Formats: sequence, structure tokens, C-alpha cells
Amino acid sequence: MQLTLRRPDDWHLHLRDGAMLKAVLPDSARHFGRAIIMPNLVPPVVTAKDAVAYRDRILAALPPGAQFEPLMTLYLTEASDPDDVARAFADKIALAVKLYPAGATTNSHSGVTDFAKVQPVLDRMAEIGMTLCLHGEVTDPTVDIFDREAVFIDRVLDPLRRRTPGLKVVMEHVTTSDGVAYVRANDNIAATLTAHHLVINRNHILAGGIKPHYYCLPVAKRETHRLALVEAATSGEAKFFLGTDSAPHPDHLKEHACGCAGCYTAPVALAVCAAVFEEAGTLDNLQAFVSLNGAAFYGLPPSEATITLTKGPAYALPAKPISDTGPVTVFDAGFPLTWSVS
Repeated sequence: MQLTLRRPDDWHLHLRDGAMLKAVLPDSARHFGRAIIMPNLVPPVVTAKDAVAYRDRILAALPPGAQFEPLMTLYLTEASDPDDVARAFADKIALAVKLYPAGATTNSHSGVTDFAKVQPVLDRMAEIGMTLCLHGEVTDPTVDIFDREAVFIDRVLDPLRRRTPGLKVVMEHVTTSDGVAYVRANDNIAATLTAHHLVINRNHILAGGIKPHYYCLPVAKRETHRLALVEAATSGEAKFFLGTDSAPHPDHLKEHACGCAGCYTAPVALAVCAAVFEEAGTLDNLQAFVSLNGAAFYGLPPSEATITLTKGPAYALPAKPISDTGPVTVFDAGFPLTWSVS
């Protein structure tokens, strides 16, 4: 069986920097034509100047002949300058701004604690049509980690959107039925869904021993939530599109007493998605999810190039990329991969 699709885009990608960037970039550039690049480096990508420099490093690290466009984002801090953000958007340096609640995930310590301090930036973004991408979790230590997304919607997201009419929002890596329902019920908001959250629930992390390579943030939830994500992804609805949140960490920092959050899915994300859509009987909707919906939300044309997915015999996971800090384990979906990209 073969499927020919417009070349997919990844609307949420971590490439890191330096040697890790060089190690993992080929996996994304092999399958995806464009990707929204996360800005949570150390130090973070806050200004237009930072974004230009990071984009240049990504382009310099591309394998010869690769066709891949990094779509840059700015890291929202309480010191972000509305004028600099607006210039970055007008000059096509940055497509979106990323909001991390401080302490929510990897390298988020520079994120937002006082939302009143970033309101001028959000107001300007609403005026110019620039998208806000957000990590939708509260960091209140009294809130159970499995409830942080639902509480974020009530405490932060809904009030933020009411204060800022017209702001375009992408709720990234949605993991709950609450998130799916909120996105469906409101205008000017869409959601990215990851390949790994479509196939794992919290049992995969904890049952039978701790599996550090399934640990990510937001953490996988109950099976009922996973099924809600699958239903949304495979529905063909324009509000839902692929953002892999592929997040490489060297194995020694994953397999650790306080292991890093993130699943490295770039080499297998399309194969995993194809399997999910095949099981749901909705392969006809796969192109919308991976190639069309995200571009439409961001006001970009879909790719004119194509890829072909072929179903064949099961094959082994791709080799681990290796940076100067060690190998990176590729996400194992827990079932044989039979779809491959050509």
C-alpha cells in the first residue's frame, strides 16, 4: 500500500544547538519541509537578532541538498519588547511567539510568572495577527501533574484570551479531552498533537517499571484522554495538526535519577501517525493532519513537494543519532513499524 502526500510540516520541533543540532537535524529535514522551531535554548531566543542567529546556525547545519525551512519563534519573557516582536514578524524573521509558564518544562526558567507584564506584547500580537504558541500547563505545586493542562485552561488560557480579543493561539501538545473540547468550542485557536501522545498513556511510563524514554511534558494521561486525542487527530478537522514536540536528550540524561522530559520522535513520527490513522480507518485524513491544517492556520501555502508513505514488512527502529554528549534513543511506539517514508 502506498500514500502520496504533500510534504508534511512539523509545527512544534526542538532542534537544540551545537553538536546536538547537527546530530538530529537530518532526521527532521529528511521528512519535513518546514518546522516551527522552539526557542528554549540556553540562553533563550528572545529577540529578532537572536532568531536570525539561530536560523543561520540551523541552515548551516543542514545536510547538503536538504530542503528544509526553519520557521522561527521568539521566547516570551517579562522583558520582551513589543516593538522588537512586531518587527520580527513584519520582517518575516519570526512566525510566532512561544509562551512558557516559568518552570513548566526544559529550559523554561526564563518564562512567564506575571502575565500582566507580558500583556503589552500580547496586545501587539493581536493587532498584527501574530500567533501565540503556548505550553499549556500551570506550575502550581499544589496541582497534580496530571491535572495541570485542565487547570491551565481555566486559570490562564481562557482569561488570557478574554483579555486579548483576536489573538491567534496554538495550544501545543494537547494531552487531554479537556484541551480538545476547549479548542473545538472557541475561535482563533488550534492545537498541535504529537505522535507519541497518540500512542502512549501514563501506564506506558509507569507500569512494570519506570520507562524514562516515554517521559515527556506534558506527561501522558489516562487512556480515555489518549483516545480523545486520536479521535481529534483522525477527524480531519482543521483545528488539529501535527507538532511532533520531538525533543532530543542524550541517553545519560534521560536514564537518570532526575531524568529530562522529552521523546525523540523525529525519525518515526510519520510512520507512527500513519499506523494510528490506518487503525482508525481514516488514512484519507492523514494529509490534512500532517500537511494542510497547520499551514492553513498560519496563513502559509501547503507544500508543492510530495512524499510517499509505503506499507511493507516491519523494520527496526532507526539508528540513534550521536552527538558529542552521547546517543539519543529514538521513540519506540510499542508496536512494529510498517510504514516508511520515501
